[in-house]
Amino acid sequence: MRWSEMANKECVDLTSGERLGSFSHADLVIDPNSGQIESILIPMGGTSVFKKRSHEVRVAWGMIRKVGPEMVIIDSGRRS
Repeated sequence: MRWSEMANKECVDLTSGERLGSFSHADLVIDPNSGQIESILIPMGGTSVFKKRSHEVRVAWGMIRKVGPEMVIIDSGRRS
């Protein structure tokens, strides 16, 4: 899957049922040695040019359980 396809999806936490936001303004944390994605930083709050992000949610790559056509299900109870 390409990142452009992933960017259009919403992120939902399986444990709490909370909608965390979309990947459209997310940043990737990549391991410089292996080149693998370690985690995704999803901004919470304003994301426009004139607003600062209030905070970010770090989603470890191992927390992703299911990638569907419209959303990504993560399990925040699982850290690997």
